[in-house]
Amino acid sequence: MRNRSGEKIKLASIDELLGVVNEESAMEIEINRIHAFKDHPFKVLDDEKMADLVESVKVNGVLTPVLLRSDGEDGYEMISGHRRMHATVLAGLETIPAIVRELSDDDAVIAMVDANIQREELLPSEKAFAYRMKMEAMKRQAGRPSKNNPCQNGTHLRTDQEIGNQVGESARNVQRYIRLTELIPELLDMVDAKKLNFTIAVDISYIDKEMQKWIYEYIRDTGFIKPKQITVLRKQLEEGSVNQGFMISIFNSCIAVKAPERKVVLSGKKLTKYFPEDYSEADMEKVIEELLEQWKREHE
Repeated sequence: MRNRSGEKIKLASIDELLGVVNEESAMEIEINRIHAFKDHPFKVLDDEKMADLVESVKVNGVLTPVLLRSDGEDGYEMISGHRRMHATVLAGLETIPAIVRELSDDDAVIAMVDANIQREELLPSEKAFAYRMKMEAMKRQAGRPSKNNPCQNGTHLRTDQEIGNQVGESARNVQRYIRLTELIPELLDMVDAKKLNFTIAVDISYIDKEMQKWIYEYIRDTGFIKPKQITVLRKQLEEGSVNQGFMISIFNSCIAVKAPERKVVLSGKKLTKYFPEDYSEADMEKVIEELLEQWKREHE
């Protein structure tokens, strides 16, 4: 396939995504010497995809080496390959092919995020903590910007813009995902389970953790939360403190009570009792409206 300029499009290889150079060779490392990356935000689930991966490992082995760094003692820290290592354990193997690289803490964070963020079907919580970890690492690498120069990383882009460009998100959306890291775990689980709207969750993230617990209990008990309820609550919090009872009364006041629909049906038999046979439906409707108007005037 060629682009408009006639140049071939070059896709990044797995090794390039992992930051592995061709000169490096894999070695077999004992699994019991490898531990997970600290605060690794990506979940390793025993789902159908994992079952398929386990079967693949049993038949073909681990085709792509995992990426490790030394922990400074006699073990290794996993940078990329948590799912492959879990599948290897389930497959009953004791070693795994790995490439060991020297990486600083911040380089390790960035490599870990970049290798995993390419996965499909990431949960909101995974994106949230991955973006946050990478942004903090990039800021530490670049140093804090001066007042006259808000840019970082030697570019004309803010860190959130640079991350957004790399993952196909707007800078604003990167920041919104990072806000989710301020939610209590129970609410964040609701976002992952699609029981709590993303935008509402972002708004809730600005509320203190104690009140977030009350909000969680309200959603758990009622099964819903409306944007207006959170908007009104946040406005009230700007004016003063709110206890749990007051919060519930605020939420209840935001729920519109729909008046019961009133409907009266007159059968054709009843209508023919009062109207001549040559009256059309429009004629009868007009007379009924006039009589109702007259009744209304007399009772006002």
